Amino acid sequence: MILKYINAGIGGNIKMRFVGIITGSLIIVIAFNLFLIPHEVLSSGLSGISMVLGMISPLNTGLVNLILNLPLLIIGYKMLGKKFIMNSIFSVAIISLGLYLVPVFPIAKDSILSSIFGGALTGLGVGIVFRSSGSTGGFDVIGMIVARKKDFPIGVLLSGMNAVVIVISGFLFNWDSALNTLVSIFVTGKVVDAIYTDHAKLTIMIITEKGQEMRSHLLTNLYRGLTILDGVGGYSNDKRNVLVTVISRYELNEVKNLITEVDPAAFVNITETIEVMGLFHRPSPQ
Repeated sequence: MILKYINAGIGGNIKMRFVGIITGSLIIVIAFNLFLIPHEVLSSGLSGISMVLGMISPLNTGLVNLILNLPLLIIGYKMLGKKFIMNSIFSVAIISLGLYLVPVFPIAKDSILSSIFGGALTGLGVGIVFRSSGSTGGFDVIGMIVARKKDFPIGVLLSGMNAVVIVISGFLFNWDSALNTLVSIFVTGKVVDAIYTDHAKLTIMIITEKGQEMRSHLLTNLYRGLTILDGVGGYSNDKRNVLVTVISRYELNEVKNLITEVDPAAFVNITETIEVMGLFHRPSPQ
């Protein structure tokens, strides 16, 4: 049921988007408190650091997670847009509250199995939140910023930035925990990429009677350039604009939402792109 829900593209409807954020965030809470934390296995990014502080101090993991995420969410507000960050704040709030309320209890006794399954659940939750046009905060926000500026897969970025968490785990606990943390983070990154980004490029062709409005809206909210062509309806003979752009797969739900906001009746053709030559990123203004 969850996979069917994911494949349906949960970012297209506001209500479904919030359901996706809630569902993904709660899955992460379950992964943390029932699989990872009981075995001293850390998650990725700031969540992992929150776990460490929660384990070695009287502070609750959920409270620490909220405090650590606030600065990054403020930075992301300027670089990723109001809607994305508001969704991220919503996710961080649910995760923090869930970590505070759900008791830490080991479902499985085997630490390796818990690391793998906990990592998979975390990746599933993060992927659902991403597809709902949000993030779980922390390094996810950094990953989204870098992925928009540089052409890298988000899962690989998150795994690369988490080396510090693995080292912390080894020195504070033991190196068995560090290796289990490595396994968990690796599985999380793979599941995120499988659910959310195959790192493919997509060509979007938009046929609309509101060409200039669509152009302005996309250029304001999307980190890509686009080309506008003049078109004529074959049946109606009415003039239309054809807008063409190439995006990464992770931007698809956002673009679909932006198109619908301007012209719900626009005809949109989405095709996979084998290769892109030339300038893929929109040039910075001089």
